[in-house]
Amino acid sequence: MIKNVGIIGAGTMGSGIAQVAATAGCHVVLYDTREEALQNAEKALDKILSRLIEKGRIDGDEKQRIQEHITYANELEGLSKSELVIEAIIEDLNIKRAVFEKLETIVSKKTILASNTSSLSIASIAASLKKPKRCIGIHFFNPAPLMKLVEVIPAVQTSEKVLRKVVMNIQNWKKTVAVAKDTPGFIVNRVARPFYGEALRMYEEGLADFATIDWAMKSIGGFRMGPFELMDFIGNDVNYTVTETVFEAFYYDPRYKPSFTQKRMAEAGFLGRKSGQGYYQYGANAKNPEPKEDVALAQQLFDRVLVMLINEAADALFWQVASAEDIDNAMTKGVNYPKGLLHWADEKGIDWCVTKLDALYERYREDRYRCSPLLREMNAAQKTFFS
Repeated sequence: MIKNVGIIGAGTMGSGIAQVAATAGCHVVLYDTREEALQNAEKALDKILSRLIEKGRIDGDEKQRIQEHITYANELEGLSKSELVIEAIIEDLNIKRAVFEKLETIVSKKTILASNTSSLSIASIAASLKKPKRCIGIHFFNPAPLMKLVEVIPAVQTSEKVLRKVVMNIQNWKKTVAVAKDTPGFIVNRVARPFYGEALRMYEEGLADFATIDWAMKSIGGFRMGPFELMDFIGNDVNYTVTETVFEAFYYDPRYKPSFTQKRMAEAGFLGRKSGQGYYQYGANAKNPEPKEDVALAQQLFDRVLVMLINEAADALFWQVASAEDIDNAMTKGVNYPKGLLHWADEKGIDWCVTKLDALYERYREDRYRCSPLLREMNAAQKTFFS
């Protein structure tokens, strides 16, 4: 088992991963070039662990043990004894490649080098190494200590031994692993695109306002947050950039086409909660519109988003991005969907999915609404995703 873990980047994600590894009993070195970031990470961890004591989830001895398992370094050489290094820095391919190239000269030849990237090519990162077979993607979700899912992404260069070792160790960290092919967005950031994109499209068509669409997804679908609430929570700048990245990476497939509405929000600085304004207002005296609680309209809105999500999940399975089980686990444990999308497809009926998608395609004649070949084949054979 891996006992010595290095983390690059002391931001929210890197610090969270450090907490997860230390809680599992690993000796962790958290590295950042900024001394202030390291100090803030140490203070934040102390605060988080104290809160866990108040909630009765850990005791004082456990808090001390976790803290003693994390050391802080502002020089990359501090990671020299690591058996696994996870990079959690800015989503810039050139910067990541430069860090990995330097890191390889410091660590052991057997050290596994992993990136926490949410959408960049693992193969491209691995290509910066002299021993690319040691490179893999290990994608945590924020906040890392709370979210159960971790996507593990082997590059075409990654050895089977490295993949097996990483999966076993992440499972020992009490996480659910979903193994994904090294394609844009992996599982979650690919399959979830319609949750935002189709909601924006319906708004732009004038079918309903932000509040009504959010209400529909929560009241009919059981989602914890509506798409506009969630985009405000994530940040419109971040969400738009991910959409744009996936769109470009898929050679401009219209299914992932970004929205001008969100682009303008990002350009205006209306980023959501962090800026105080997005699709909703977040000031002390903020007044936001009430939804139009029309159940028939809500059902129409929900059905359209759901069938697009199902189509995306089915296509991910068709292209062997991941197994049906891993796709459903990714969406329920990675982004807290109320049900797995492929289970949802079985529940609604494959024929229902195909009929809905064909009706959308007939109306718009856009490739955005093309039905996955897998859904069409399954409908013809009267098959379901799960028995």
